[in-house]
Amino acid sequence: MNLTIYQLSMKIFCRLFFLMLIVSLLSQCSGKAPDEFIDPPREFSLMPFWFWNDSLKDEEIIRQIADFDEHGVYGFVIHPRIGLPENIKWLSPEMIHSMNTAISEAARRKMYVILYDEGMYPSGSSSGQVVARNPLHAARGLAKIDLEPGEKPELDKRQNLITTIKRPNGKHVAIIDQPSGGLIRGLHYIGEGTDTIHEELPPAGDILNPEAVTSFMDLVYEKFAKEFGQYFGTTILGVFTDEPSTLGRNSQPDVRPGNKNLLMQVSNITGYDITPFLSDLWYDDSPESFKHRNDYNRAINICLEENYYKRLGDWCRNHGIALMGHPAGSMDIGAERFFQVPGQDLVWRYVEPGPKALEGQHSTMAKCASSAMIHLGNRRNSNELYGAYGHNLTYDEMKWLAAWCFVRGHNMLFPHAFYYSVRGPRLNERPPDVGPNAAWWDNYKPYADVCRRLSWINTDSKTYMRSRHPV
Repeated sequence: MNLTIYQLSMKIFCRLFFLMLIVSLLSQCSGKAPDEFIDPPREFSLMPFWFWNDSLKDEEIIRQIADFDEHGVYGFVIHPRIGLPENIKWLSPEMIHSMNTAISEAARRKMYVILYDEGMYPSGSSSGQVVARNPLHAARGLAKIDLEPGEKPELDKRQNLITTIKRPNGKHVAIIDQPSGGLIRGLHYIGEGTDTIHEELPPAGDILNPEAVTSFMDLVYEKFAKEFGQYFGTTILGVFTDEPSTLGRNSQPDVRPGNKNLLMQVSNITGYDITPFLSDLWYDDSPESFKHRNDYNRAINICLEENYYKRLGDWCRNHGIALMGHPAGSMDIGAERFFQVPGQDLVWRYVEPGPKALEGQHSTMAKCASSAMIHLGNRRNSNELYGAYGHNLTYDEMKWLAAWCFVRGHNMLFPHAFYYSVRGPRLNERPPDVGPNAAWWDNYKPYADVCRRLSWINTDSKTYMRSRHPV
């Protein structure tokens, strides 16, 4: 065995053994293991993404929830996903009906639900409804047009000239803002069953624009409150926002986040007028180019935090639930302060046994979320894990990745994913299914119980110890 893998495995299991030893000592002091350790509250359950990716039927929703319950899974994230029939639109009456069916059944079984705020991701567009309501709310970005001496930029009606800059080499460049062309992944396969099947790709909303964010919150968050508010803070623990993107997916090449109306806010954050230095977003023309670029990017991140994350976090707090989910980057710790449950995303085999578990930006993600929890005084932090690890993910790898999260302080895990259906192309959409359609499902409950127990240990064990053995 590779020495690095061996040492890492030993570290993980020694930490887990140490946690179990603490519980053993408590048992000796009190005469028995704590009841909360034997059977932790259901709030510490694994909370898998439940991909709603095919025709939704009440009886099938109820059957699958009962199957989760039987296998030790006492909660789930309702995640509308690509594969829904085209007549089921995002937050349509048909979808709201199915969500009510799932939520009411979860309440009856004393299970928990987390709502997902997009159809499908990245968050902030309400499945294209933000742009449909107002085309000016489509994601925008800054672009450049290199000019010949004396040349003026030719702009279309969607573009705005910000400034023209003479570079140190004598060349000129126009800086404009324009639609980024960014998209999100949608809920429907177009042409399923044909040779031309493709994904629906709605336009991304401009989450740097406060008005666009207001529209998004009205379309999604206020609708959640209207339809499901009676369950807030009891059955419904929170809302999951998923890797918001300022430009959207597959945006125009060479476009930078931002827009003309945002530049005053950016300049206030940087402490100087950024406009004369915007060419430094593309060129290294001066010794200060790197600084200007870093200052701009830092300011854009702060704008995103203030215009998006803070508003969602405040809304959730005011409605008695938690903002959950995660930012786009594994090291995006600034945004975590607006989550009541800071989170991260373990996807695309970012982490595996070996060097990737201890080196590189993704190796820090778990501590990013757990440190945010500690420093912010929050009770929980989370990780979405197993996404796109592929059909070759093994049961041992699944356990190892959970352990990797637990020893770094996570206490809420979002397995990605339990598939409502694996019919046709759904089987190969960001696999694997780590739940009912996995080879290990018949023996899943012991794994689910251990994860629930370790989530409790990472959350309330200190409180328990102090209550039994005050200093």
